[in-house]
Amino acid sequence: MSLRLFVALEPPDAVRRRLAALVADLRRAGGAGRVRWVEPANVHLTLHFLGNAPEARLEEIRRAVSGAAAASRPLHLEVRGAGGFPSARRPRVVWAGLRGDLEALTALVQDLGARLAPLGFPPEDRPFSAHLTVGRSRGGAPGLAGALAAAAEVEGGAFRAAEIVLFRSHLSPSGPRYEALLRAPLGASG
Repeated sequence: MSLRLFVALEPPDAVRRRLAALVADLRRAGGAGRVRWVEPANVHLTLHFLGNAPEARLEEIRRAVSGAAAASRPLHLEVRGAGGFPSARRPRVVWAGLRGDLEALTALVQDLGARLAPLGFPPEDRPFSAHLTVGRSRGGAPGLAGALAAAAEVEGGAFRAAEIVLFRSHLSPSGPRYEALLRAPLGASG
């Protein structure tokens, strides 16, 4: 059996509530019909997307994730600003930005990639960009670019990330459901 897996950080509920308010503002500004908004409970910071993995490799994957978490330390992050990839004028991905311990976060992502690559899950080719995806668009949305520009410095709250999570993604027509398979504390080795 194959499992669809990814490793992520989860923001706390208080941050998710502030992101829901930001999404409500963006939706009113012109992103209501053409953007598929992420449910607040599903907002996360993807560190490594594994895709479909054989269930038989799950224990090796858990060890790699736990090892990377233990070698890191808790991170202080702050949600700040909003934008879009590839651009705010024609976003395919609508995001909230992150500030704080980004060097340590990037080091964690690189270590995680180095531990997962020998198991057949190489890191992405593009550089890591710390963000929380809040929506996806296929054809842009009128008015959204102006709303994203206005939200460029919006504050979404600060938080301490103390664990990374190995998630299984269950896809359905009504949207994804994420199941935590492992919660690995950051800095558990020291």
